[in-house]
Parts: sequence; structure tokens; C-alpha cells
Amino acid sequence: MSKKKLLLLILIPLALFSISLFWGRYTISPWEVLQILGSRLFGVEHGLPDTLETIIINVRLPRAILAMLVGSGLAISGASFQGIFSNPLVSPDILGVTAAAGFGAAVAILMGGNATAIQISAFAFGIIGVGLAYLISRVYKTSPTLMLVLAGVIVAALFGALTSATKFVADPESKLPAITFWLMGSLASASWKDVLRIIAPVVLGCGGLLLLRWRLNLLAMGDVEARSLGVRTELLKGVIIVCTTLVSAASVCVAGVIGWIGLIIPHVARMLVGPDHKVLLPASMAIGAGYLLLIDDIARTVTAAEIPLGILTAVVGAPFFAYLLRKTKGGWK
Repeated sequence: MSKKKLLLLILIPLALFSISLFWGRYTISPWEVLQILGSRLFGVEHGLPDTLETIIINVRLPRAILAMLVGSGLAISGASFQGIFSNPLVSPDILGVTAAAGFGAAVAILMGGNATAIQISAFAFGIIGVGLAYLISRVYKTSPTLMLVLAGVIVAALFGALTSATKFVADPESKLPAITFWLMGSLASASWKDVLRIIAPVVLGCGGLLLLRWRLNLLAMGDVEARSLGVRTELLKGVIIVCTTLVSAASVCVAGVIGWIGLIIPHVARMLVGPDHKVLLPASMAIGAGYLLLIDDIARTVTAAEIPLGILTAVVGAPFFAYLLRKTKGGWK
């Protein structure tokens, strides 16, 4: 990959991040944004209304950071899963983390928990869901990869049913709308507390995946070939699954269920930089961060009522996936 293309992939999310700070229903000029940020960084008085500072510092800035963390995390998780399973149709929720986290959040909402309780419950159940899928896959001594995928399908179906049961018994006047809205994904309530809650697992998970990205090339060749080159495939897959689970569970616990990013963005990155995971993973992170930033900006400005992110990502993702199917003519290269 050329240095120009790499620089462009880095600059695009940074440019979108800057735009997100002054783009919204409340008009704030770029110069005013710079004054407010400069005041916070260097202690210079800006002379602007406190309302503008509150909007920038406490609303738009943490929301933009959270969108970048979630978008980059889901994208690198999807690219990593597609690599270890050698399947372009795999996404971060393949092992049931999304369904399990959704159930955890639904239960917390049903029990009247606050935002912190909802996020902790979602994160914990996301981890439990993947752990359960792993335990189920170890029962049968057949293909480990196939059994892991099938176990993920079982876990996702189980927690999906439990979430439906939770919605069935929820109060239709208050609890049910809250559960439904959370499951559609949103960053409307983003705060600095949310950023602090997920930054550690996202950074740790993404950092681990980046450190192992060159080994993903060996896994993509197949388990037999990887073992012949001295790779302990089961251990490596386990570490990658742990990293992706941390990132995915953390993302879901603060943003709800946002689909298609982990499935589509790796394909976009692969079209731009090729299949080499050494550059594919960083490229996926950059594109995912910029993509969710753009989607979130559209969600909060295009209509009077904020649109759930899951709706917009599906509206964009489904046609693009159909385009990929046509381009590959039913076969993946």
C-alpha cells in the first residue's frame, strides 16, 4: 500500500472528527470550536457563551470519540474473524456476543437499572455468551472451527429468544420502548463516562489484534499450513477471539446493537489495500471509525427525531453487500 493511500485513510476519519464538532442542529462555527478547544488545552479565555462550551466539550466531543472507538473496534473485529474463519460472511456477532449483550441490557432495563448497570450487564453477558459458545464447541471432537461457528449460532439463537421473552414481559408503556430503542443502537446518551468505560477494553483488544495481524495471514492459509509453519493455531485463535470479544462486548454495551459495520467495512478495506492483514486491520480501523462518525452525524441531524444507528447501517450495508455479491458473481476471491 502506498504512503499516500495510508495517509488518506488516516486523514479521512480525522477530518470527519473535526466536522462532527461543529456540525449539528445548533450551529457552531469552526473558529468557535477552535477557540473552545484552545481554551481547554491552553487556558485561554474564549469569551463565548457557556452553552457553546457545554455542547462541544460535554456532548459532541465525547460522542465523536465514542463513535470512532466503536466503529474502529467493530471493523477490526470483523476483519479478524473473517481471517481466522477464512469466511468473508463472518461478522463480530458470529459467536453470539451481540445477542448475549443485548439480553444483558434488556434484563437490566427490565429491572430498572441505570445507565451504568445496563452497560455492565451488557458487557458481562457478552463475555458469558462467547464463553458459552467456546464451551459448547469443545464438547464434540470434530472440526474446531466449524463447531465454534455452530456453537455461536446456538448461543445467538438462545439469547435472542431470551431477549424476546424479556420484551414480552416488559411494561409496554416504558420498559419495552427503552429495550427496543437500545437494541437498535444509538450514541444519543454518549458521555465522558462512556468513553472511560470502554477505552481500556477497546484499546487492549485492538492493540492485541494489531500485534497479531501478521499471524492472521498464516491462519488464512488454513490450519494445516499454519501448523506446518510452527503456528499454534488453537492458541492463536483463542487469543484473537478474546481480543475481539473484549472489543465487541465493550462496543455493544455503550452503543447498543449496530450491525453491518464488522461485515462490510473489512470488504471495503480489502478492496482498497488488499488481503494482507498487516495493512488490512489498520485500514479497517480507520475506515470503520470514519464510517460510524459519518453515520452518527447523519443520524442526529437529518430528522427532528434522532434515527437509531442500526437502521442507517442496515440501509447502507444491505445494498452494498448486494453490490459485492454482483461483483463477485456469487464467489469470493
